[in-house]
Amino acid sequence: MSDDVVRPLLRVVRGEPSAEELAALTAVVAALSQRRDRPRPTPVGAWASRSDAVRRPLHHGPGGWHASGRFA
Repeated sequence: MSDDVVRPLLRVVRGEPSAEELAALTAVVAALSQRRDRPRPTPVGAWASRSDAVRRPLHHGPGGWHASGRFA
């Protein structure tokens, strides 16, 4: 057997797809094979974080007023 044998990228194992269906499948497989590295999200500092805008439950009893502050 020759070393110049090229194996097909895709092989149909069942059914008879049309030329358009094979072209669409080839386009999808080619697009998925070009993986790009996603940029890492930039960490947000405590002063820029909007998570403190969500109100937490109020604590009753001694120290409740202090616990209702920003960095409780």
